[in-house]
Amino acid sequence: MYDMTRENFLRQFCGEGQGPAPHRLGIRFDRTGAFLPEPGNTVVSHVVPGSVTQKAMLKLRDRLGQLDADAHFTWTPVPSYHMTLFNGVIDSQREHGHWPEELPLDADIAETTRYLTRRLDGSAPAGPIRVKLLRVTPLGLAVTGATPEDETVIREFRDRLTGPFGYRKPDHDSYALHLTMAYLVRWLPRAACETYLPALQEMTAAFQVEVPVLDLGPAEFCTFDDMNHFEPVLRLT
Repeated sequence: MYDMTRENFLRQFCGEGQGPAPHRLGIRFDRTGAFLPEPGNTVVSHVVPGSVTQKAMLKLRDRLGQLDADAHFTWTPVPSYHMTLFNGVIDSQREHGHWPEELPLDADIAETTRYLTRRLDGSAPAGPIRVKLLRVTPLGLAVTGATPEDETVIREFRDRLTGPFGYRKPDHDSYALHLTMAYLVRWLPRAACETYLPALQEMTAAFQVEVPVLDLGPAEFCTFDDMNHFEPVLRLT
């Protein structure tokens, strides 16, 4: 997720070579940063409340906020912090390859949640979810398995979930694990690169010392109305 080279930073956060507006503007959030209704369901592992990880992420949020004095980002609520293990259906992406094959594309989200809950109940459970930080980005944390074996556990769990969900997204194999803390509402100025890149390196090094392995809860199938809250429906551990 967002290799922090200068070139990639300018492309991903300053809009160089991109369209006029950041990804998901007008779908997931508006120009004021308010989150818009975008119901769906997903499999996630929440950050453990009150944990060392959550406290370290709060410090990161404060530091990232200080870098963004002109409010280019909108921030997700702390209780919503999670790592997505498998993307479920979402109202804004009703298309083949992202939707259970046995359900019509116009099925409502509640119906898909009931259908998937039945399919997931009793399925092969997830092992312990153990990840470590790769890098801090302006949007949150890019992570990977704490060990190669932990990465394999997560990838094999994702592979198993393609069965009950009835689809395999185009980016299934290349999907980059991450924890979102913010979304980009408007492009940063080009000069921001000079401030952000050294600060992100510093934050990454400090977090890796403070949190060698992130404190994540069990895998849970959740439903949501927007990006503010992910309500557990079924524990998959």
